[in-house]
Amino acid sequence: MWFKHLHLYRLHDGPSIDAGQLETALSEQAFRPLGSAEARRIGWTTPAGRAGVQYLHELQGQRLMTALRQERILPASVVKEEVEERSEAIETQEGRKLRRQEKQEIKEQVYEELLPRAFVRSQKTDLWWDTRRGLIAINTSSRKRAEELLDLLRETLGSLKVTPLAAQTLPIRAMTTWLTDPGTRPSDMVMGDQVELKAKGDDGVLRAKQVDLDSDDIQRLLEHDRQASKLALGLEGRLRFVLHDDLAVKSLSFDDALVEEANQSEDGDDALVRLETDFLLMTQALGDAVDRLLDWLGGEAQSPSSVVSPDLATTTS
Repeated sequence: MWFKHLHLYRLHDGPSIDAGQLETALSEQAFRPLGSAEARRIGWTTPAGRAGVQYLHELQGQRLMTALRQERILPASVVKEEVEERSEAIETQEGRKLRRQEKQEIKEQVYEELLPRAFVRSQKTDLWWDTRRGLIAINTSSRKRAEELLDLLRETLGSLKVTPLAAQTLPIRAMTTWLTDPGTRPSDMVMGDQVELKAKGDDGVLRAKQVDLDSDDIQRLLEHDRQASKLALGLEGRLRFVLHDDLAVKSLSFDDALVEEANQSEDGDDALVRLETDFLLMTQALGDAVDRLLDWLGGEAQSPSSVVSPDLATTTS
């Protein structure tokens, strides 16, 4: 149940929907098996898998939902090879070169014929909705997948206004300052051993793991106009993570004491109790971490709720 990554979003004018109404809405957008002619499909599934029947788990204002995405894997190289073989056969038989449009039609035909035989890949993605903080967080390393899940939630609710969480101080600026000036580091911040440094004015990137971030080598690189675009950090006694320059939080690792607390909780070997116990402890730690992270970055950037990215928000009446 423990999340590995977070893409964070601020919810604006959150829809007023109680747990019962949301459960019904999610069930109406439940995942259905991929059809033989479909390339991909996404829908809601039960967070507890076969052990549960609920599409929503809500505890103390924290909501857990899970989406299931299926996609047929049809390598482009396989399609290309088949198109070339068919095209060459036609050209030999008719003694002429095929036009571009004709090859495109062959490609579409090949795709339709091979798609039903392609392998199917399934992927579950968890969504955490903190109703108290007005935050939505999605457990995926991909921003594209996060936004796909937001689209599904928007379709489920009828409308949804969200923007990526933003801070007053740009993460790349703050991370660089924390590296160059240890005195600026918050007292409860724990420095990790991983960093990505970007050079100004070009695409040069240097990645280092298991290094002393206060070493002379790292400091020399910073002196040559490099900036930290990723930085391993931790919140003392709670968790560790890698902060990215878009405020994504990845490679989450929770403190051993927190995981041990979850393991010692009485669940009676009930998978649902275990899921909800882990989820509640995890979201308490993550909520505190998000609050502290925003404090480290000078607070949340204030933007009018009416100014919403057209790619991330729509409203339907």
